[in-house]
Amino acid sequence: MICPLAHVEEVFKTDFGAVYQCSRKNCYWLEFQHTTTAFKVSDFIHFKKRIDTIDIEKMLCDSSRSSDFEIVMPFRTERCFLLTVEDILNLRELLSGAKFVLELKGEVKAILQRGAVFAAF
Repeated sequence: MICPLAHVEEVFKTDFGAVYQCSRKNCYWLEFQHTTTAFKVSDFIHFKKRIDTIDIEKMLCDSSRSSDFEIVMPFRTERCFLLTVEDILNLRELLSGAKFVLELKGEVKAILQRGAVFAAF
């Protein structure tokens, strides 16, 4: 559950989850698999990289039971994700969308700041 005192803004949402940004605590909240997990900014980026490195092709080609899922324990959280191939693909979509929106917002802000500087002349 997200802290009721936090000022959160939706970054990106899919049918499978959402990412929120909290300006009060300078963190991201990930809603996925019916739970919410808080991440510091650097930990969120690291978590996305970890999810992106999971070898889905190997999971699909390996017939052993242990390859049916991936266990991911994000740094500095109490959460443990048990992910199927479908979960991994859904989480990748969610995290990639959030990353794109955050980068886009940063670019727009930079352009607007440059425009304000030129307008001052």
